[in-house]
Amino acid sequence: MNNKTNEQLNEQKEAAEQAAIEKRRARLKNESTRIIEIASNETNSALKCIHQLSVAGGATEATYIAIEQRVVADQDTAGAYHLALLAQNTPDLPIDARQLIELVVNKGDNDQRLALLKNLPLPPVELIKEQILASDDGDAIGQMNAYLQINPEGYGSHHMLSSGQSDQIVPLSRGNGNG
Repeated sequence: MNNKTNEQLNEQKEAAEQAAIEKRRARLKNESTRIIEIASNETNSALKCIHQLSVAGGATEATYIAIEQRVVADQDTAGAYHLALLAQNTPDLPIDARQLIELVVNKGDNDQRLALLKNLPLPPVELIKEQILASDDGDAIGQMNAYLQINPEGYGSHHMLSSGQSDQIVPLSRGNGNG
């Protein structure tokens, strides 16, 4: 009799877990639909959508694709930067990170290029160097040279952190001037 009670409790527990999974799946699907709607209809909404995606804790593949399409349509370098980092840290996303990185390198500003250099696991060092040098921005060139002096291969922060050196993830905004 005790065995039967344990079996019933286990079945109830499994049913409750399955119901919770289904509820989360339905919530994510609803959030995905909402985010896709924003990405499809609002120009320059990529950062808003990426934030909503983060708050939701995930989304469908179609959501990531819609956000990427919004970034490309708007040539949004800030959205491209954040989506590229997301794609680099989550390899199975249906995003062309290379395209996003090229958008930032070719059309972004030097703060964004330096942030890519420091935050991507394997940044396109030569392309970033060319663009920063071509900009004639002495401050950015100095920051890039200082960074590449301690990290000549240009391995991103992940490598430096795992090798025992410390570096901070650099935000895109100038905020505190340490960038």
